[in-house]
This record gives sequence, structure tokens and C-alpha cells, in this order.
Amino acid sequence: MLVVRDLSKSYDGGPHGQRVLAGINLELAAGEYIAIIGESGIGKSTLLNLIAGLDVPDSGSIHFDGADLAQLSDDARTRLRRTAMGFVFQAFHLLPYLTVKQNVALPLNLGSMIPAKSDRHAMAMLDAVGLAPLAAAYPRRLSGGEMQRTAIARALVHRPRLILADEPTGNLDPENAAHVIAVLRQQIKAGSGAGILVTHSTAAAATADRVYVLTADGLHPREPAS
Repeated sequence: MLVVRDLSKSYDGGPHGQRVLAGINLELAAGEYIAIIGESGIGKSTLLNLIAGLDVPDSGSIHFDGADLAQLSDDARTRLRRTAMGFVFQAFHLLPYLTVKQNVALPLNLGSMIPAKSDRHAMAMLDAVGLAPLAAAYPRRLSGGEMQRTAIARALVHRPRLILADEPTGNLDPENAAHVIAVLRQQIKAGSGAGILVTHSTAAAATADRVYVLTADGLHPREPAS
């Protein structure tokens, strides 16, 4: 489903600027759920942004479902991201003028699903993350953890082929963190999709099928504990 080859990215002047990623290789099949760990600032969020087509690499390639992202127009990448990917951002990116339910239903409405059906799907996903009672609330009323769970529900509601989660448990207490990770894993395993979790949480990473460590010299499988 996802093939990343020799991916590199620098800022402030291309290859002569600040190198963020170099020589990244990764393959992900349908149904797989992996975790990526690494030090702060090492480039984990940048890697997710590149895979999602939100940024472009200096070199290397990203193929998703057979499509080379570099060969797609901006509009085509946007359509692919909207229909086939679900992204959980660290900063939530909830729309303040929409209710919790409307935020969650947004990917469905952008896909032209009729409102009554999108409302049902949104409510089912809010129930899955424990937020159904807050469906009519606006983001300004939510705690950080509630905003995080809303963002996760929005990323999952359209059953994307690829789920990209950037520190999805960063604002959650241990109980809610465990619940959210279980929902993420269940949604990935229930369909034909795949998932990449970027996290500092060893408990969250332990739920993945494979764990990778991102370092300055690449992405490396973490050896199982002996």
C-alpha cells in the first residue's frame, strides 16, 4: 500500500540547509499498524507530512496505492488525502465555528455524503471515542483531551485506507489514551487500511505490529526486547 524509498528533506536552502530526514525507507501493507518513535525534533512529524502529501521531499519517492505522490498535482494530492487518508494532527485543527459532530462529519460531507447519513456515522464514531454527549458542543468548550478525541474521530469517520496519527495520546490521561489507541487499532484492523503512529509513549508503541526508531541516519526497526 505504501512504499517510501530513499526519502530526504531539508529546510532553508534544500540540500545545503538544515537536513531533517535522510535515506528514509519504509514499506507498509494493508492491515499493518506500525509505530515510529524517536527523539523530539528528529523529523517524525515531517515524515508524516511528506507521506500525506502536505509537503514535498528534496529527493526520494513515496508511492501510495501505486500512485507516485510527486507526479500528482496539488489538487490530486488533496483529493487523495481527503478520500483515502485520515490525519490526526498534534494541533487538532478543529474548526471553531463547527460543533463537535460537524467537525467529525466534515470528511463525509466533503465527500458528498447526504447529511442524515453523515450525521449517523459521525455520532457512531463519537460514541466510539466516548464523546457522544458533547456532539453539540463547540471546540472552545472542550478540554485538550476532548479536542484530541474529536480530532481522532474525524480522522477515522470516513474509514480511510491510511491513518496517520501524530502523537494522538499526547493530551490524554492513561485511561483515555489506552481507549483511543484501542479504537485506532480496531479501526485499522477492521478494514483494509493501514496505520502509522508517531508517539513518545512506550505503551502506545507497544500496541503496534512493528516499531521503528527514527534517527539522524534513517528509519530502523526496533529489535524486540530480549
